[in-house]
Amino acid sequence: MTDTRGPQPQYEGYATGPLPGEREPAPGPYHPPQAYQAPGGGTQGGQQRPGQGGGTVGGAQGAGGAQATRKPRTGARTTPRTRKARLRVAKADPWSVMKVSFLLSIALGICTVVASAVLWMVMDAMGVFETVGGTISEATGSNESNGFDLQSFLSLPRVLIFTSVIAVIDVVLATALATLGAFIYNLSAGFVGGVELTLAEDE
Repeated sequence: MTDTRGPQPQYEGYATGPLPGEREPAPGPYHPPQAYQAPGGGTQGGQQRPGQGGGTVGGAQGAGGAQATRKPRTGARTTPRTRKARLRVAKADPWSVMKVSFLLSIALGICTVVASAVLWMVMDAMGVFETVGGTISEATGSNESNGFDLQSFLSLPRVLIFTSVIAVIDVVLATALATLGAFIYNLSAGFVGGVELTLAEDE
């Protein structure tokens, strides 16, 4: 039985594309969808995707692990080193030396006067002047006179006046000697270089 209808036209849609209602197949191998994103490194199914920096991340992790396991060097210094400085006093200013020595000598004079007054009060409370004065007046006394009166001679006003005079003399002498010493030190430092000092920091 022969077909008398002749050649029938073919539809291009059936030959080259999907049928109506069908999806166009995706090129390449099929990968099922994943519920979670792949971890850093860009691998899926045990293979690395092209175009992602998986090698760089792995190298950085390897370097971090090497740094974490690196051990400190043996024999490293753990105690802080004390810094020292060697200085030289080349010159002393005579004016500053005079001012400082003047103030220090005044303070020393005041301390001398106060110490003398306190010492006199203590000795008077202990009865030292009365006992020693009685002994001296008996030794130096005669029928016409009672002898030397130590208590009236060493009274508190006289002791304070005498101590104040000594303190004033001490102030003048100490100031003059300190200033003269500064001049002498400057002359000697010009020949030998002065006094050398070594300063160190506290640990």
